[in-house]
Amino acid sequence: MVGLYTWVGEMSTGNVPAELLKVRAKIDQIDRKLVELLAIRFALTQKVGLIKANKELEAFDADREAQKLAELRSLCEEHQLNPELITKLFTSIMEEVVRNHRRLRNE
Repeated sequence: MVGLYTWVGEMSTGNVPAELLKVRAKIDQIDRKLVELLAIRFALTQKVGLIKANKELEAFDADREAQKLAELRSLCEEHQLNPELITKLFTSIMEEVVRNHRRLRNE
């Protein structure tokens, strides 16, 4: 634990290499963009939820979810990403979408 504390302390005292700060700044930009894209995605799924509610369709579409996850796993191969990580991430996103759709239907 002491080693970790010492390492964290050294990194937070301003001894961070400029190269590392530059890369971290790029990561921070990407993180902001990811959040913005998620906000856009959720706005679109809100519209989907309203359509489903108006047409009395089920909030959860198992076929659509399976198709989407298969597409994402395929993209993982192309971009050398861990498909399990991406599957967990998008499963969480889709679960939130379904919760939102159910809420819209019950309103």
